[in-house]
Amino acid sequence: MNDPTTLTLSGALALALSVMTISVLVCYIRESRSLVETPETTLDSELVMPGTPLPGNGRVPTWFYRPMDLVGVGFVFLVFSGLIISSLGATGPAPKMTPGLLIVNIGFQFVLAGIIAVPMSLRVGLSVWLGLRWREWPRILLVAPVTVLSMWILFGGLQVSGYLDWMESLGVETVQDSVKLLQTAEDPWVLGLMAVAAVIAAPLCEELVFRGYFYPVLKRMAGTWSAAFCSALVFAAAHGSLTALLPLFIFGLALVLVYEKTGSIWAPVAVHFCFNGATVLAQLAARTFQLEVPI
Repeated sequence: MNDPTTLTLSGALALALSVMTISVLVCYIRESRSLVETPETTLDSELVMPGTPLPGNGRVPTWFYRPMDLVGVGFVFLVFSGLIISSLGATGPAPKMTPGLLIVNIGFQFVLAGIIAVPMSLRVGLSVWLGLRWREWPRILLVAPVTVLSMWILFGGLQVSGYLDWMESLGVETVQDSVKLLQTAEDPWVLGLMAVAAVIAAPLCEELVFRGYFYPVLKRMAGTWSAAFCSALVFAAAHGSLTALLPLFIFGLALVLVYEKTGSIWAPVAVHFCFNGATVLAQLAARTFQLEVPI
């Protein structure tokens, strides 16, 4: 049976793009009609105090986003779509992972995050944009482990239900490339840089890009539910694994929920850090003590 990974991930990206486009158009038409029908009662989001979310709209503020930010969302979408589709469409053996290649990968993540962070910091400041001054930060000591534990239970349920067996029956690789590298790499530099990429670069950069920017722009322009769905789906597809698509989609939704409940990017970063950190430790422990770790 032919591996459906390329077709399915491409379809997921196409679905996300379709939902984004339709939702933005629907919200635009709805707001335009509202302005025409009740101009005197329409809320001008620019009059809201900086850092204050709109009423009934969660704790993640969106008042400072403009229609031009959709260009930024499109840029992020095209970057990740291009990377995934090109890698899946490549023929021949995959290039051997080297320390230099990993450094380039880590640098790319920080450059992409910086491209987004610099203009946003100039517009409203990092603290307002990402909710960095989080007075309730001790809550993360409970939120992060509870969220990660919940994800493990859910993923365990998928495994028990035969999800991995189904993937194998489709001829799909059931182990992500990053996990496989942790399992098999012999170069200590490769292992160390993989740990840095997973535990530091990914939580910081992916959360800034997907939860810090991609999600709230769509929330402002397309509505909360569409934004959560599309940001989680693109986040999941961007990892290039069909087996991980559903688990990472659920994880992406959980990260959006954590961000909305706290209003600070520190919360999803901490959850992401704990999740990836636990995965790295589990794989390294399995290598050291020759244990089998369920994927």
